[in-house]
Amino acid sequence: MNVLEALRQARRLLPPVSDEPELEAELLLRHCLGVDRASLYRLLTAELSEEEQLRFRELVRRRLIHEPTAYIIGRKEFFSLDLEVTPEAIIPRPETELLVELAIEVAQENPSAQALRVADVGTGCGAIAVALAIALPEAKIAAVDSSAGALELAKRNARRHSVERRIRFISGDLLKTLNERVNVIVANLPYVTTADWKALPPEIREHEPRLALDGGEDGLRVIERLLQQAPGRLTPSGVLLTEIGHNQGRAAKAAARTVFARAAVKIVPDLAGRDRVLAVRI
Repeated sequence: MNVLEALRQARRLLPPVSDEPELEAELLLRHCLGVDRASLYRLLTAELSEEEQLRFRELVRRRLIHEPTAYIIGRKEFFSLDLEVTPEAIIPRPETELLVELAIEVAQENPSAQALRVADVGTGCGAIAVALAIALPEAKIAAVDSSAGALELAKRNARRHSVERRIRFISGDLLKTLNERVNVIVANLPYVTTADWKALPPEIREHEPRLALDGGEDGLRVIERLLQQAPGRLTPSGVLLTEIGHNQGRAAKAAARTVFARAAVKIVPDLAGRDRVLAVRI
């Protein structure tokens, strides 16, 4: 079996579990062979060894039982960064890049960028913290998570992109262990309702950490706690940005206004026009 035949075989097998069988077949085979995309396509007529064939079949088998490709290959791209991912943290989604973009916009409005302090709460694999550390080289970033495994993963991603000295990693429950005021709080916290979590595809429900997804009966349990803790951690004119579900805009705004009565509160939509980020500017 050559490389092209292996790709075609995987493409035929993957549609029941994948909306992008061609892409996932390619990612799995690249991981199997340890090559980049350009090299893979230069090798289309190359024969796979018996060991390589067995290894590739095992990767495809794991995908067919709904293990996410990102966990199988241990990598995911976010904000054009190659990140390590493991089941210790959820897989970063493209929609979450909006949080990074909004935080960068806030930083660009700040006349004293050197003093900018940002807290990434619920950092997970460190995607947001690392992306901001690269985009805002003068900013001071704190990455907070209650999971020791997630924090170790985030540290490895920071080292991978040479920003580990500019991110302070903090173990704690939301803002409780953050002993400073910051200009920006950015957070991708659990916001899926418990009922919706039970109905999620097995790729998510059976493999990604429930603690990082399940936001309780209305999906806002953890976000409401963040809002309650935020006044003591934001500087004057500080900004809080947190990702929300597509149908949570009205409830999230109401929750924010119970804490920040005089703040400017708005919902920022994603590219599809759906509720995506709760933005609070005090």
